[in-house]
Amino acid sequence: MTEYPPRRRVVITGLGAVTPLGVGVDKTWHAVCAGQSGIGPITRFDASGYPCRIAAEVKDFDPAEYIEKKEIKKMDTFIQYAVAASQEAVDDAGLTIAPDTAERVGVYIGAGIGGLPAIEQYHKVLQDKGPGRVSPFFIPMVIVNLASGQVAIRFGAKGPNSCAVTACATGNHCIGDAYRIIQRGEADVMLAGGTESTICPLALAGFAAAKALSRRNDDPQRASRPFDRDRDGFVIGEGAGVLVLEELEHAQRRGAKLYGELAGYAMTSDAFHITAPPDDGAGAVDCIEKAIGDAGIPKTAIGYVNAHATSTFADTVETQAIKTVFRDHAARLPVSSTKSMLGHLLGAAGGVEAVVTTLALYHGVLPPTINLENADPDCDLDYIPGQARRVAIDAVLSNAFGFGGVNACLVIKSTRGSREV
Repeated sequence: MTEYPPRRRVVITGLGAVTPLGVGVDKTWHAVCAGQSGIGPITRFDASGYPCRIAAEVKDFDPAEYIEKKEIKKMDTFIQYAVAASQEAVDDAGLTIAPDTAERVGVYIGAGIGGLPAIEQYHKVLQDKGPGRVSPFFIPMVIVNLASGQVAIRFGAKGPNSCAVTACATGNHCIGDAYRIIQRGEADVMLAGGTESTICPLALAGFAAAKALSRRNDDPQRASRPFDRDRDGFVIGEGAGVLVLEELEHAQRRGAKLYGELAGYAMTSDAFHITAPPDDGAGAVDCIEKAIGDAGIPKTAIGYVNAHATSTFADTVETQAIKTVFRDHAARLPVSSTKSMLGHLLGAAGGVEAVVTTLALYHGVLPPTINLENADPDCDLDYIPGQARRVAIDAVLSNAFGFGGVNACLVIKSTRGSREV
């Protein structure tokens, strides 16, 4: 039989975020814990003719604070967000990428859609002014892997460089795949997460045509209401979330702060429908069980679930999946959806939610689900309504499910904020 080396352990040593609740992890975390909403009327363009006129936009983001002026024009906004979140994560980790270690540091940051606003912009330029006026930077502005590419260039990271493009599961897939790379010994450090910025006319029109978006235009802060009886669709958002993942001994040798140990990952497929999950949530059940199995812990060790819950009909399916997996433990298991405050960040959702879930574990503070005023009878778990809850826990689960029937789940274990594991 072939003998494989033991799996290397992977810890989280840095966090970065750009979200509708603030630029930076601290602003986002404090707003989440306070139950604040980042949703409001769309300001990027005139949305008056659309059935949905609200979104979770990033506010007060200045790319010049992170990127040289001559480089900004080479990046659509989703790449700018990725660079900013990565810079914060690297700074938070106290990580130095030197020439002699660069080949052991990689980047794995994806997006669900990529540079759609730039595609809109330059299609109009092409039509109005001709092909000679299309920017030579157009293609590198819009393709998804340039988020990872630009981050790698910035830091001189010469290790594995790739991305997942798996709709709303993108962030979790990127983090999980990066975790596997370190486990296998192909890198010692990975910058991993998700990014997105597609609040633009074409995306809004497309999601609205699919009847996926909330139409609660007159009350935007209450529009995203996961698990609520009166939910009517998700609210599109934008941002980026990036984690520094590091092999345990590598992190310990340099005295890094440990937020937690990424201990479990799984991905499965529903193989059912292009947008909808099966009613029994079988793919999600399989994914959650495999992620917990990968972590090597009992199901009862999970003390909190950051649900994918988007404020759509699928919230009941995820609820059923959690009940199927955890059985009696489900009734005692706190679950919340931070999309109630952040909106649905599409390809960035998993990255930002991994940041928030890691902080929930690290600080022992579980974020609330806001706007849960009239619970759906089929959504009958403890969703931490309204206010954050202080509870010391040992392990957390973060779910991400996406169009195409893709499922990706992460399990993070506590290191108690210590350098000893």
